[in-house]
Amino acid sequence: MHDPHSGIHSEAGGLPGEHPGRMRNPVIKVRDLAWLEFEKPDLRAAERFAHAFGFTTATRTPDELQLRGTDPGAPCVLVRTGTRSRFLGPTFHAADTADLVRLADATGTRVRPLPESLGGTCVELADPSGLPVRVVADTHVLDALPGQHALPNNVGGELRRVNATQRPPRAPALVQRLGHVVLQSTRFRRTLDWHLENLGLIVSDFLYFDGQRHRGPTMAFIRCDQGSVPSDHHTLAMTLGPANRYVHSAFQVADLDAIAAGGEYLLGEGYRRSWGIGRHVQGSQIFDYWRDPDGFLVEHFSDGDLFDNTLEPGWAPMTASGLAQWGPPATKDFLGIARGRESITEVRSMFHSLREDNEWDLDRLRGLMKVAAT
Repeated sequence: MHDPHSGIHSEAGGLPGEHPGRMRNPVIKVRDLAWLEFEKPDLRAAERFAHAFGFTTATRTPDELQLRGTDPGAPCVLVRTGTRSRFLGPTFHAADTADLVRLADATGTRVRPLPESLGGTCVELADPSGLPVRVVADTHVLDALPGQHALPNNVGGELRRVNATQRPPRAPALVQRLGHVVLQSTRFRRTLDWHLENLGLIVSDFLYFDGQRHRGPTMAFIRCDQGSVPSDHHTLAMTLGPANRYVHSAFQVADLDAIAAGGEYLLGEGYRRSWGIGRHVQGSQIFDYWRDPDGFLVEHFSDGDLFDNTLEPGWAPMTASGLAQWGPPATKDFLGIARGRESITEVRSMFHSLREDNEWDLDRLRGLMKVAAT
């Protein structure tokens, strides 16, 4: 039996000659994930779910919905009207405009202005999997909103609450900020290296298919390099798979009570939990996953790891049981193998990709099938 508590980050590092998890001289170093962009046919349904999930509407027009958290900054999700539901790509914050000029020069692009509703400027790129990637600077900063605070807990001998009760409201868990996005690529290694080289991201943890470590990693949890300033364990995670697609995105909330009470509110509104509540291994976050009306997977999380740039990547085998330290087993819905349109599309992609020029082959297919069984 696989022990999900073994091989946690610092207990297993890289071997000589394995991927170092960072580039020596990246073009720039982005400082954070700015926002995610989607296209959806029904903005009203998207906004209803967003409010139940804990977002606040920053801007609403007939053609676009900008959603934000309570922290100051740019909106963290942009939704545009479209004929079908699709993920349009991630946007990262550069440190300043000078970095945008440097990135544009290195990639043969140019710095463009953003719409007035967002402000600032951007460089528009595409990674090796074909996904549009934006890098922005000097965007408008929205003021902070009243937030949801973590409840005071009596832990062990530390008394923080006396003559007072706990009564967390069964209400939306207020989103504080965008934490990370997870993407799947048929060209995992090339796409990983592109992000490390151009955006200066660094790897916190690598996962590999059991018995295939010699072929290199198949998943990477990647953080921003802010030097001695701690950064989220992963701002971007990437995994090898048979199709280039969005996997999920994650949004920070106050604490476990916010996650649990907010989950009860979502259930009461008729929305569907995908997997949770539990605590991850890589990143350590307390998590809860939900499906929005368009089928996109979104996560509430709290209490994630923060690393500075001194930590080297951890290495561990990829298994379904190793996704959480505690909580219910990973569901078929979360793993993408539940019966339905998504699983059918993924199965078709598995065999179609075997005929394409990419990193997906029969050994990788066997490795991925083994993941769900261990």
